[in-house]
This record gives sequence, structure tokens and C-alpha cells, in this order.
Amino acid sequence: MREAHDVVIRGGAIYDGSGGAPFTGDVAIDGDRVAELGRVGARGHTEIDARGLAVAPGFINMLSWATTSLIADGRSQSDIRQGVTLEVFGEGWSLGPVNETMRREQTEQQGDIKYDITWTTLAEALDTIAAGGISSNIASFVGAATVRIHELGHDDRRPTPEELGRMRALVDAAMRDGALGLGSALIYSPATYADTDELVALAETAGRHGGMYISHMRSEGNRLVEAVDEVIEIARRARLPAEIYHLKQAGRSNWNKLDAVIDHVDRARASGLAVTADMYPYEAGATGLSSCFPPWAHEGGLRATLARLREAAQRARIREDMARPGTDWENLYEAAGTPEGIVLVSFKNERLKPLTGQTLGEVARQRRADPRDVAMDLVLEDESRVGMVIFMASAENLRREVALPWMSFGSDAGSIAPEGVFLLSQPHPRSYGTFARVLGRFVRGERAASLEDVVRRMTGFPAKNLKLDRRGLLQAGFYADVVAFDPATISDHATYAEPHRYATGVAHVLVNGAHVLRDGEHTGARPGRVLFGPARRNG
Repeated sequence: MREAHDVVIRGGAIYDGSGGAPFTGDVAIDGDRVAELGRVGARGHTEIDARGLAVAPGFINMLSWATTSLIADGRSQSDIRQGVTLEVFGEGWSLGPVNETMRREQTEQQGDIKYDITWTTLAEALDTIAAGGISSNIASFVGAATVRIHELGHDDRRPTPEELGRMRALVDAAMRDGALGLGSALIYSPATYADTDELVALAETAGRHGGMYISHMRSEGNRLVEAVDEVIEIARRARLPAEIYHLKQAGRSNWNKLDAVIDHVDRARASGLAVTADMYPYEAGATGLSSCFPPWAHEGGLRATLARLREAAQRARIREDMARPGTDWENLYEAAGTPEGIVLVSFKNERLKPLTGQTLGEVARQRRADPRDVAMDLVLEDESRVGMVIFMASAENLRREVALPWMSFGSDAGSIAPEGVFLLSQPHPRSYGTFARVLGRFVRGERAASLEDVVRRMTGFPAKNLKLDRRGLLQAGFYADVVAFDPATISDHATYAEPHRYATGVAHVLVNGAHVLRDGEHTGARPGRVLFGPARRNG
């Protein structure tokens, strides 16, 4: 028997990430790996009393926007305090590859967090973030929109065969460098200009390297079911697994479509396709206010959009399109139902920051103007997308989705802190509460799903889908990403009005064997690493 382990976590209820029933026992850790589980006789140089706590693998945030927040503050406070040990990036856009034009555009469009884009490839970008010191692990998909912009800019057209060949080569290179697969976000321009054939071609390249396809679908509203079918078609034609980002039914008239969505996914899975989804447990989403404008208004990039907003005839056309159901695009203004359902949460322009937290309807009344005109004016005045929170989903459907066996979880947000640069904007509460809300409200409070199965779908299930190396399970030889939390008390506290509130109930978090959260407080440790997809590991 070993005389001593580096760390021994004693007496917790062990949820090993497989979905099996918990058992009381100990977890021993040596270096960055789990050494043994069960009754551990040897002492630990560090002993953690986990009696009364659930001990599980670290949670995987399947949809993270912590790219810039980790550059500003590598501690990953809001997610670490919920037990998240892996942030997965790449919803349609990725940090690389970038060319000089993209570097200039992205630098001009930076918000409160400023940083130098010193990289060219996705791998270089991830290595740069990790080199700054991070508490969580990070990984990324390569963005379909990113490779499109790299070769086509913001044009609304199909790529030529030569351009598509170069786009596929960029995906190939990113996969060899460790990308997890291909990510798309098809309601945003210029991503929305890509047709299914283009996406299949890029997904095929990712699939050849063992990657998956993951998508913010072309519609979450009026064409929701058709959009699900496109994801399934891409998975079938490209012969790779596929996941739906943040599954929801946007707009009250679409809430009744969840049955059809579940049926289509279940039938695809029964046919042998590995189709899955993730979600965040809130009725409101968050994106840019400019997303309320039709796709044609975005062609050519932000500068071209701003020019259209200055021209009376173009504004009139945008205003008219915003008032009509989006039969061929995702009309988020319509999905909100009312301007009161759109909350303005972030601006670049200091003169506009006092509007933070107000609804579009409130600002429209102050300015005595049509809310559609106010939306255009705010984007023009801020010279940015303008951050918004938009209410459009169903609470009952959220309860049903939490129980789906093929559902994992993602915040669709940064990992931030109630201090410094992060206080310059008002985030969606999901930045602070996604995982705690699932475990507290939906598992403990509403009993929408069992704790062991939800832990599985926060850990082992997404790790397997992503083909991560020895992550997602508490098992000897696996990396020691571990969370100890109190199932009886874990809770989210962030609200839409007061979002900068940490979740509570997580006592300890270890990342690669290092103690990052101790007795609910951050230790300052930054042991996070870049995790790679199968092509880099096997290549």
C-alpha cells in the first residue's frame, strides 16, 4: 500500500460520471491523475473531508464564450464556483484561423476587454490564453463562419470550388492542431449565407479526423423542425456525430414544437446517427441587438451595416422586415413578442452605458420613437452589435429538456467575476448560474431528472461525445478534474436585474489535480490546460 497520496477526498457520495448509482467512498489523487477510488487506506498530504457532499468529475461547459473573459481574468471565477473545469469554445466563430483583415476587424470591434491578436491559427490562440494562466481547461471547435470569412469575407455568395478547397484545408489544419470538430451558428451573418452543401463539405473534413459537427441551427423558431432536419442531414451525409447548440423553441407560437424535435432526434438516433443537444436553463437568451436585422443588412460586415443604417431607404426596408414574420430568416425582434422582452445589457460607447439594464421599449418611450428605429440608432451610435437579453422560451419546455437522455449543458456565456472590467456591462445570469440552476432548481427543486443522470450529462457523456482523452469520469488513471458540492444547498443567485452574483453550494474544485476552489473560495491556482481533439492526439 502506498504510504501517502497527494490528495485524498474522504467520505463523499461518489457520482463517477457514468450515470450509475452513487456510492460512499474516497478518491485518491497523485499528480494530475486519479489514483484510486473506494476505501483509501493511505493518507493524503492534503485531506479533504467530503462527508455530506457529492463528489463528481468536473463539469463540462459545452458552449462557453469565456475566450475574452479568460484573457481578462484567468481565474474563471463564475464557472469554477459552479464546478466547471472545462470551457468549450467555437459556436460558429473561433479564435483562429485569422488573416490580417480579420485581425483588424476583430480589434476594431472589441468591447470593454482589449487584447492583442498575436496569433494566426486556432491552436496558437488557445496556447496564448493558457500561457496567461487559467484555472479551467479549454478546448475549441473550429468555426465554419471563421473559415468562410477567411476566404470570402462577408459576401453573400457561394464559394468557388477553389475557395471551398481552401476552406476545407483550413478545417483540416485546425483539426490536426487539436480542434474538436466544426461549429456553426447559422442565424448570424455571414454564417447564414452558407448552404447545406457547404456545411457538409466542411463537416466531412472534420469527420475524417474524428471530429463532430455542432450547430446553432438555422432556426430556433418558425423553421425549428426544418433546422433540426438540416443538422441530421449534415450528420448523415458527412458521416459524423452532430450536436444542437442550446436547444430551445423561440417565440410562444413555437413552444408546441418540442414534441416534433424530440421525435426527429430520437428517430435519427435510432437509425444509428449520434445526434445530441445541449441547453441552458433560462427562458431568455442573449445575443446582439443587431441580430434583429435581416441577413441582407449584414452583408459586407459591420461597417457596411452601419452605412445602411445611415441611409433612409435602407432603414425603411430594415424596419419593414423587422415587422414581418421571418419566413426565410430568424426574426428575433418578432420572437421577443414585444420590445419589453429585449433588455439592453452591453455597450461600447460610454454615453450609452447608462441605458444598460433598460428594455428596448423603455428607451423607445424615452426617445419617443419606434422601437425598431431605436434598435437601429443604438447599433449606429455604439458602432457595435449592442448586447441584449431576449425573452422567448418556455419554462415548461426547459423542464422537459433537462430530462432528455441526450442533453448536456452549456452557459453560452463568459466566466466572469463581480469586479473590474466585468462590471462595465450587465451579463445574462447564465454567466453565474447555469450549472447550479440545473442542479438546484431542476434536479433538487423540481425533480425533473435524477442527480446521477444529470451528473452523467455534465461529465462523462459530453467527454465521450467530444472524444476527450481520459476526462469526464472518476476512474483510476483519468485526469483529476473533480468537484465536491452539496446537493441539498447548491443554488444560483444571479437574476436578470442583479446578475453579478456567484452561485453557492460548491465546496471544492480540483483541476488536473490542483486545488482551485477550497471551502468555496478560489485559491488562485491556475492549472488549466488546452485539451485536444483526437486528430492531434493520434497524429
